Amino acid sequence: MTFFGAFLRRLGGWIAVADLIALMDELGLDAQAVRSSVSRLKRRGVIESERRGGAAGYRLTARGEAILRAGDARIYGRTRAAAAGPAWLLVVFSIPEAQRALRHRLRAGLTGLGLGTVAPAVWIAPSHLRDEVERLVGELGVSDHVDLFAADPLGDPARWWDLDALKAEYARYLAEWESRPVDGFADYIRHLDAWRRIPFHDPGLPLPVAERARKVFSEIDARLAPTAWRRVAAA
Repeated sequence: MTFFGAFLRRLGGWIAVADLIALMDELGLDAQAVRSSVSRLKRRGVIESERRGGAAGYRLTARGEAILRAGDARIYGRTRAAAAGPAWLLVVFSIPEAQRALRHRLRAGLTGLGLGTVAPAVWIAPSHLRDEVERLVGELGVSDHVDLFAADPLGDPARWWDLDALKAEYARYLAEWESRPVDGFADYIRHLDAWRRIPFHDPGLPLPVAERARKVFSEIDARLAPTAWRRVAAA
């Protein structure tokens, strides 16, 4: 998934099976492991099999494109800049028991955006997540059941997150990558894979270790991305 997110769109949305296997071999993955991973992504609707010019390959689907675009926004685009007005957003919802599955999807989506849980139907986020929350609510069609409030709490809203766990995630990334010599395609994919899940847990909380880790990530990404792309384009 990390490889597809980084390169498949730049390749025109399609890659030959043989080329994918050759590139993943540089990461220590054999053909069987690659095909197994690809099968899972096909079941999720991220990619589809497609032949081009007589070669078997995989094509990015519209669903896959949407998933990768959302991932880009999370990995590269989230900001911790202070917004004007109240700094926090409250999400309050009431979905009938008869629509339990829809309620579960909303909770899963809010969790995926990194929101904290104040109560079962009251969630909190930094205010800069408003657009992402509104997009999720619209996609699920639950606008009539969800209300958003600008909040200016009297206490510390960060208590609604497991800050120790978040700090530990950033610390692990830094321990592995801050002083490590890096070079080429394989290191680029490994560093991106080590980073890309963290922004799904952190909605942009003001953590010094997060700023330090993001700086390291950005520097490595800028240094290795051109070399990695040249390797992929030459496959």
